[in-house]
Amino acid sequence: MDRRVFIGILTTTLLGAQRRAFPQQVERLPRIGVLISASPPHPFPNAFRRGLQYLGYVENENIAIEWRHTGGRSDRAAALATELVELSVDVIVAHFTPAVRAAEVATQTIPIVMAPAGAPVQSGLVDSLAHPGGNVTGLSAMDAELGGKRLQLLREVIPNLARVAVLASSVSTDPFSRPFVDDLQTAVTRAGLRLVPVLVNGPNDFENAFAAMTKAEAQAVIIQGLFDPHRAIILELAAKHRVPVMSGNRETAAAGGLISYSAKFAALYERSAIYVGKILKGAKAADLPVEQPTAFELVVNLKTAEARGLTVPPSLLAEADEVIE
Repeated sequence: MDRRVFIGILTTTLLGAQRRAFPQQVERLPRIGVLISASPPHPFPNAFRRGLQYLGYVENENIAIEWRHTGGRSDRAAALATELVELSVDVIVAHFTPAVRAAEVATQTIPIVMAPAGAPVQSGLVDSLAHPGGNVTGLSAMDAELGGKRLQLLREVIPNLARVAVLASSVSTDPFSRPFVDDLQTAVTRAGLRLVPVLVNGPNDFENAFAAMTKAEAQAVIIQGLFDPHRAIILELAAKHRVPVMSGNRETAAAGGLISYSAKFAALYERSAIYVGKILKGAKAADLPVEQPTAFELVVNLKTAEARGLTVPPSLLAEADEVIE
């Protein structure tokens, strides 16, 4: 046999044996943990995937995502956040304040993206919007800052409005409830009205909560976003007690609420992907300023208004992004 042919065969054989003995390393995909404060189906996953695709990330191709849903239960958020930390994800995307708080307790090292959270400074999630500090950054929904606007919208539909209830969680359940209620209290006081705060631990307290609103003669109730996953029972009780519902969630208005007013959440869900992309490229959460929304959405349920004997002025209908008829 020709010496060069023999050496070539020997080299090929040795290289093949080496590959079998030392298999090639499979490149690890960046892994994102996503904690959603609701039950599926929910609009967050599709919006978040769109945001990632704009950056060139495709799930299961060049990025892996661990999805977790709390079902709107704050008590589940802690266990699910710990589960994501144990999976050694590269970044945690947390939807709404209870999920952010749970992730923050679970890890001080893995970056956390608020997607979004309410009143992150007042809730103690970040040091400031410009300089978050720590391992938390992302998006603020400005939900606590919209109390004045929500009250104005209610007064346009209920001109004789005098007493407004707010259905909020206990502070131990969701720290966001404090700035949420405080902002409403300030707006109500300025308007010369009365606020009826009803704080609950969870859905089991809803029946008594609406009974308390009725006793206090509340003419409408503003619902904290944490409770929107439980909209079916809330709207059932609202109809029973004839208390119109103002929400921060379009789906709640469409399902029978009177009005919803909030930031455009789909846009915030998409933008949370930008923070993920920057963090995967090496940016520190502490150095990424928190963004606030610039686009807001007003939905009016005309059918519900008519059923309650309320007249929606044409100016409000013209302002609405969507009218449910």
